[in-house]
Amino acid sequence: MHTKSLAELAEGLRNKDFSSEELTRSSLARIKQYDIQLNSFITVAEAPALAQARQADAQLASGKAGPLTGIPIAQKDIFCTEGVRTSCASKMLDNFISPYNATVVQKYNDAGAVMIGKTNMDEFAMGSSNETSFYGAVKNPWDLEAVPGGSSGGSAACVAARLVPAATGTDTGGSIRQPAALCGITGIKPTYGRVSRYGMIAFASSLDQAGAMAGSAEDTAMMLNAMAGFDPKDSTSIEKDVPDYTASLNNDIKGLKIGLPKEYFGEGLDADVAAKIEQAIEEYKKLGAEIVEISLPNSSLSVPVYYVVAPAECSTNLSRFDGVRYGYRCEDPEDLEDLYKRSRGEGFGAEVKRRIMIGTYALSAGYYDAYYLKAQKLRRLISEDFKQAFEKVDVIMGPTAPSTAFKIGEKSDDPITMYLSDIYTIATNLAGLPGMSVPAGFSNSLPVGLQIIGNYFDEARLLNVAHQYQNVTDWHRQIPKGFE
Repeated sequence: MHTKSLAELAEGLRNKDFSSEELTRSSLARIKQYDIQLNSFITVAEAPALAQARQADAQLASGKAGPLTGIPIAQKDIFCTEGVRTSCASKMLDNFISPYNATVVQKYNDAGAVMIGKTNMDEFAMGSSNETSFYGAVKNPWDLEAVPGGSSGGSAACVAARLVPAATGTDTGGSIRQPAALCGITGIKPTYGRVSRYGMIAFASSLDQAGAMAGSAEDTAMMLNAMAGFDPKDSTSIEKDVPDYTASLNNDIKGLKIGLPKEYFGEGLDADVAAKIEQAIEEYKKLGAEIVEISLPNSSLSVPVYYVVAPAECSTNLSRFDGVRYGYRCEDPEDLEDLYKRSRGEGFGAEVKRRIMIGTYALSAGYYDAYYLKAQKLRRLISEDFKQAFEKVDVIMGPTAPSTAFKIGEKSDDPITMYLSDIYTIATNLAGLPGMSVPAGFSNSLPVGLQIIGNYFDEARLLNVAHQYQNVTDWHRQIPKGFE
C-alpha cells in the first residue's frame, strides 16, 4: 500500500480494497521499521491515529466520506495539535501539550484524514538542513549521510521514504520547496494568506505560509483542497473563494509562456543540476510551451533582505517564550531577570539565538532605518520585478536549490553558505507568491528539483503545469533504495 498515491489510496478505501485502520497500521509499521534510520518523526500518535482511522472507516461505510477520509498524513511539529506535544523541535517547547488545534490540523481532521504523528524540523523553522532540531538531525532517505533540507525536512523525508503518503510543511524562505527538491518529492507553498496561519507557531509573520508535501502534483492538489481557505481567526488570511485544485490538472498547456530568469542560471548553480533543469524545460517545449528569457534584477538582494526581515520578525515573535507562561523554565532562578535570561539561554538553540540577536540589532534604535526599513524598501523592488515578469509570462521556472543534498555537518559552521541554500526560493516569500518544487531527475544519485513560480492565487495553474510534466516523466515515482 505504501507505493500508492493519495488518489489511489482514496479509490482503494472507497472500493473497500482495504480499511483505513489497515492503511494506518501499515504506515505505523513502516515508521517503526524505518524511522530509526531517518529520525523524521518527533511524536508518533499511534492511539489517536487508530481511533481516527476507526471513525474514518465508519464514515466510509456510511457513504459520507470525502477524498481524504481515512488517509494517514503527518503534521509538521509547528502546528498546534490538541492533546499532542507540539515542540517546534525546540527544548523550549519540549513539554508543551497544545490545548487546541491549528486551523490546518482542524481542517484535515474535518476532512477525515488520520493524523499519524508530528514531523521533525529545524528548531522554530530556522534552518535549511534540518540539523538545528533539539531532537537531532533528520537523514535524507536517498543518502543517510546527507541532509533532507529544511526546515520541513522531517515531512520531506517521511514522504520520500513512503512512511506516509503526504505531510504538511511550512515555508518562510523555501522550507517546503527546498526539502522537497532534496528528497525528490512534490511540495507547494501557496500564496501568502491562502492557508490559515492560526495555530502555526510563528517564525516570521509576514513570510510564513503553510503548504503541502506529497508524491505528486495531483496529491498536493488534493491536500490543498482540504487546507486552503479564509479563516477569521487569522488576520493575514485572505477572504477569497477556493477552487477545486484537482479540476484543472489535465488542462492542455500548449501555448503556456514559461519565464526563465537569467539570474537563476548563473554563478553558484551546480552544472549538473542546471543540465537537469534544462532537460525539464525541453519536456515543456515538447508539450507546446513557449520559453521566454526574463530578468529579475533585484533577486540577488533577496538573501540579505530576508536575513534582516525574518530575524527581525523572529525576535519579536519569540519574545513570548520567557519561561513564565508555558514551555521550558530554568531551575531555581534567583529573580525574574535570571528566570528570563536562563530560560531563554538554556531553551533556545544556537541558530535561534543567532537570529534573535540579528533581529533585535536590526530593530534597535539607530539601526532600524539603516537595516529593517531599507530591507522593506528593497523587498518592494523584488516584488515589482515579479509583477513586471508576470506581464510577459504565465509561470517562472528554474532550479529549486543550487545543488543536490549536501552532507550532514558540511555547512554547519558556515551560516552564510547555509543561508545561500535558499537563494532561489526566498524571493517568492518576500513577494508572497505561490511556488512549488517537482522532481526533475537525479545528479550523482541524488534528486534535483524544478521550481515553478506563479502569480498571486494561481496555485491551480502551478499544479496543472506540474501535473502535465509528471504525466510524461516518472521522477516523482522513484523510491529511495532500501525503502521500497
